[in-house]
Amino acid sequence: MAARSKVELVAAEDARAIIVTRIIDAPRELVFEAWTSPDHLARWWGPKGFTTTTKTFNMSPGGIWRFVMHGPDGRDYENRITYDEIDRPKRLAYHVRGVMDVEPVEFNTTVTFEEMGGKTRLTMRALFPTAAARDRVVKEYGAEEGGQQTISRLADYVARQLRGERGKGAPDLEG
Repeated sequence: MAARSKVELVAAEDARAIIVTRIIDAPRELVFEAWTSPDHLARWWGPKGFTTTTKTFNMSPGGIWRFVMHGPDGRDYENRITYDEIDRPKRLAYHVRGVMDVEPVEFNTTVTFEEMGGKTRLTMRALFPTAAARDRVVKEYGAEEGGQQTISRLADYVARQLRGERGKGAPDLEG
């Protein structure tokens, strides 16, 4: 395998956006599968030190993924993603809306998976209602750094899967 690429935080043309890109040394189908299966998501989703517990998962347009991100400080972050578009293995679009039982954030995310000769250019674009809403999430939740760390964890997870380092209870991406 080639040397791992670095995560790139793209300077957004829109002050409401956070855009993270990375070239992942794995085929697009495998990266997409890791992003769309609750078993895989539990093994990499979230910044360093976080774990994720899925409560419900329905990956279909209008379907919901409810999950808890457990922070290294012991705090739990309730989340709910609603899927808007699923174009396997090219694109996902979903939205997050803060309601009483989840974190008070709102944004729309589009994730694209571009095939690059056995590698995948992943671009995650989160768009907030206002620049102030984006800035609040960056300040209060560390969203820029968290997004970079999350994508790095995905790349590391997929690389381990490709090397056959599935470990105890780890699902097989190829099967």
